[in-house]
Amino acid sequence: MPLGDNDVNKTLTTPKPPAKPKADATRQAQWDELRAVFPIYLALAKHLEAAIPFPQDKRTLPESVDATLFAKVQQWLDALDQQVQVHQLRQLLQMTTLNASESGLRALILRHLRKTAKTTTDRDKIDFLLVQYFALCAPPKIYHKQIELQDAAFVMKGVLGAVDTTPLEWCEPLEKMIEALRGFRSLRDLLKTNFIEQGRKVKETAGGMFYDPSAMLAFIRFNFLLRRTLIELMHADRIAIRAGLAQLEAAGVRIIDCHNVGLSTSEPIDKIKTMADEWKQPFQKAYTERTVNQAFDKLLGLRTDVERALERIATKSAENLPPTAAPTRSKTPPPAKPTATGANRSKVAQAAESKEKQQAVNTDIPVILDFESCMEAIWEQLIAAPPTRGRSMTTIRLGTARILMSSWEVSAFISEDGFAAEDLRRAVVARALVSAAVESAKETGNATSLEKSLMIARVEVSRLQERVDAAKQAKDTEAAVNLGISTKRLLSAIDEAEKL
Repeated sequence: MPLGDNDVNKTLTTPKPPAKPKADATRQAQWDELRAVFPIYLALAKHLEAAIPFPQDKRTLPESVDATLFAKVQQWLDALDQQVQVHQLRQLLQMTTLNASESGLRALILRHLRKTAKTTTDRDKIDFLLVQYFALCAPPKIYHKQIELQDAAFVMKGVLGAVDTTPLEWCEPLEKMIEALRGFRSLRDLLKTNFIEQGRKVKETAGGMFYDPSAMLAFIRFNFLLRRTLIELMHADRIAIRAGLAQLEAAGVRIIDCHNVGLSTSEPIDKIKTMADEWKQPFQKAYTERTVNQAFDKLLGLRTDVERALERIATKSAENLPPTAAPTRSKTPPPAKPTATGANRSKVAQAAESKEKQQAVNTDIPVILDFESCMEAIWEQLIAAPPTRGRSMTTIRLGTARILMSSWEVSAFISEDGFAAEDLRRAVVARALVSAAVESAKETGNATSLEKSLMIARVEVSRLQERVDAAKQAKDTEAAVNLGISTKRLLSAIDEAEKL
């Protein structure tokens, strides 16, 4: 349609937007980003005991941009970037509430990505910050699953924008390592690999290709899954150590030989318990595959020392057992249940008692519909049969149902306390109720108990998802990962039950 005279006049007389407001908007956006990262740099300076060229009353930057202050802040941040190493940034963020700021982390990542000339230190900082951002922002349904590139792209959209999730050929080594992670069942298996060093080599050989958004997604996924697997497997060894120490204490042992962990041959049990409880993940300082392996080797050495002490006790108990009586013609009645004699009960007596408990549990479970009774039944089985060497999964039986428990779930029952432990116990009990009810429904055709257990489980799922979010906000990555996986397993049990 041709323009009329009025339309032409309007077109000709409409003023063009001036350039200055657009420049001002860009400047304000840059200032907003500086304000977002400024608290992080203040904390870094205090941590490093570096000079802060701003008086105490000027450390809250104004909302409106100030040209003089802008230049001063930018110059100081650039200078601090040259001093801060990635392990210092890691330590600070993992120990403070700064890690819980989505806007602060995003601004910090973008600040480093925008640098025209990036050093290897800048690359390592970006690598670390991207994973921290993912851990902070991933929703529960993504956080606890087998992460795919599409999941990483969804979470990282606020930083990287829309990213092509087609796998890159040169990132294939990362994919092969991720596939191998799924098959590991103990920390010792993982330490036989050199995955940390392999991942680092892929990153170093990438050069500038590392900053391809699709490549950064691949590294985010690899780093998160590797860290999560280390946490899960580490729990298995700590569980075994704690359970072993409890058995030694019950047997009256007060000192053990701990030369495999670099201690003396007569270390007090109480000291070793404290050492196991206070053992930390080796990711706080500058770390390489060698330093991480050294830290985990100490944990495995401690487990070896505890298990050898248990073997010596078992051998001694076997030597002190009376000779086995010759069989009689008539069937003898079952022996009376052994009377507890405190720390000196033999392993044979304990095994017999455990078997009785197991049989009682299996008989009673199908009619259990309340939390307390089911939780008590699970507790009894775990105490009666502590995790054995090299196992990261433990099986309990409820009626004809078999429930697999991860190491951190077992730990929540037998050796830990606190909000995360309580949540994990509730997740396991809800899953156990559903599984037992499913088996009962299959055997009897009566689904009444199944409906009741599903109602309980659905309530627990909602509660657990909130607790995953709470753990993430509290910067407790380990609790969030563990709770997320246990929640996922409960959801899977519900899905299977609803198919009946």
